[in-house]
Amino acid sequence: MSGAGQPDPGSPSGSASGEDRLIARHFAPLAKHPGALGLADDAALLTPPKGHELVLKADAIVERMHYLPDDPPATVARKALRINLSDLAAKGAAPLGFLLSLALPKGFSDDWLAAFSQALGEDAEAYRCPLLGGDTVGSPGPVMVSIAAFGSVPAGTMAKRSGAKPGDRIVVTGTIGDAALGLLVRQDVSIAERWGLDAALRDHLVERYRVPQPRTAAADAVRTHATGSMDVSDGLVGDLAKLCAASGVGATLDAVSVPLSPAAARVIAAEPEKLATVLTGGDDFEILTTVAPQNLADYLAAAAAAGVTATEIGEILPDPAPLAVIGPDGGRMRFPRESFSHF
Repeated sequence: MSGAGQPDPGSPSGSASGEDRLIARHFAPLAKHPGALGLADDAALLTPPKGHELVLKADAIVERMHYLPDDPPATVARKALRINLSDLAAKGAAPLGFLLSLALPKGFSDDWLAAFSQALGEDAEAYRCPLLGGDTVGSPGPVMVSIAAFGSVPAGTMAKRSGAKPGDRIVVTGTIGDAALGLLVRQDVSIAERWGLDAALRDHLVERYRVPQPRTAAADAVRTHATGSMDVSDGLVGDLAKLCAASGVGATLDAVSVPLSPAAARVIAAEPEKLATVLTGGDDFEILTTVAPQNLADYLAAAAAAGVTATEIGEILPDPAPLAVIGPDGGRMRFPRESFSHF
């Protein structure tokens, strides 16, 4: 990471700067990959496996935009890394490593950083995605955590958004809508009682908002069976529309078939209008794929064998008309917005 091993020009000759000390204390212990060079250089070295191509991804999270100020630092760290791992998984890629950039206000809590780096290190080991380097800078505004992650796929096999074909079946992993509902609970905890959620269901929604579950175990199944693929980060409806646009196709999405957790199902039973939130809310970090009909059973079986549930939810159409979402009443659903957008 920038600053490691470099004396601060404003400090006594050869002494470490505050940035150096921060990196040495919290992040150098995470840099176990030989290519990280102990975070003592300005760059790192990474060699992909023979016959493979690099898959590159970067995502940033900002305080008050992607997480709340009182969220535990461990969940912030896990979210920052896992949203990148989710994208790699949707491309069928195996993680190789990541770069971390932090923008921190002056005098930022060392205890927060200690908890953050511990959780980040645990996830780096669990997902076999080591820290390779990065940067730390001061910020007059909120905390920002930016990660650039690297993965690899056998040459020519990356699953792209642009591969969907007419007749393909649309499949999504896991459950949809939990994170968007969890954010609503975080913003107003009393809403859980109105929805009739017990503590376990309430906590499930909050945890899904705070800590994504990247479907890295399904990466091989995606790479070998999907015609088109992307992760669901900005909302199922909007992200499916993006995939269709990239592929030059249309689609129908059956809202009733969209997989729900018991917590989300309870919310919709209490307030049916929240189905729109489930379908268009962000932060699901599931994998959305299109699969040829003859390969569907094999894909579902391969995902299940990897411990990942996948559900068929629609079909790709030849006409690149606007996406049709069919609601529980059989009519076409309309949304004020199809997905989350920063701008």
